[in-house]
Amino acid sequence: MDPQDYGPFPFSPITRRPKLEWPGGARVALWVIPNLEFFPLTSSFARYGGKGAPNPRVWGERDYGNRVGVWRCMQVMERYGVPGTAATNSDLCDKHPEIIEEGVRLGWEFIGHNENNSMQLGEMPPEQEQASIRKVLDTIGAASGTRPAGWLSAGRQETWNTLDYLVGEDLLYVADWPNDDQPYLMDIGGRKLVQVPYSSEINDFQAFVTRRDTVDEFVAMTCRHFDVMYREGAESGRVMPISIHPYLMGLPHRIDAFDRILEYCCRHRDVWITTGAGIARNYLDACAGHRDAEKKS
Repeated sequence: MDPQDYGPFPFSPITRRPKLEWPGGARVALWVIPNLEFFPLTSSFARYGGKGAPNPRVWGERDYGNRVGVWRCMQVMERYGVPGTAATNSDLCDKHPEIIEEGVRLGWEFIGHNENNSMQLGEMPPEQEQASIRKVLDTIGAASGTRPAGWLSAGRQETWNTLDYLVGEDLLYVADWPNDDQPYLMDIGGRKLVQVPYSSEINDFQAFVTRRDTVDEFVAMTCRHFDVMYREGAESGRVMPISIHPYLMGLPHRIDAFDRILEYCCRHRDVWITTGAGIARNYLDACAGHRDAEKKS
């Protein structure tokens, strides 16, 4: 994609769109995005001052999520019948295959999320970025049995080439752009890519690391967010993303808050519990239906 002032999609006020209908007349499509991440102990992130000896505290906090936290999160999600759409570092497939195995058992979807969380796309030359994206998708596909249909960049950092590489790998959707409450279509050189809503706010990293929210504040905020999506979804379907990181949400003093959030959302009628691919495919079907209706009229 050439550099441009606006994204590869038309500006579209949410109040001027056809009604978006979810399966069964649901008001809200609920998807939960666990970020399954691997941080190499040899990376600058995990070393004192960017060099020298490893930093057990910084690195160990992240590793806790894979050794302990993710299993707590899986138990809570299974309790409410919520499948994860796991944004997955491909290195995790090799280093911690047990997590992938359990996710497969639970019916989770796995989407690309860079090779590891210390390797950003913007730090690579174009040819390396393209090869890295392909490696991520191939590795996750081999480990999970299904090649990913979606992508969430680590740190949600793209380059001007990223979307071209994603459509070149025949991906269905991306979730890097937090600018809407409904899916929309991107036009990438004449090829379509669905952007599925992902939230910078309903995100435990932003809550607990950036804003330093309390557990109760995050629960209250998430439930209020859901209430508005549910109310507006009576007129046209909305998406409710919940992004979690097991090294944060999987801690003993936070896991019950995650339980409270899912219990609150799932107790409502007309909530479609789904995955990113489910949202993207349903949206494409809805777009096709709108086009057919326009032709008939």
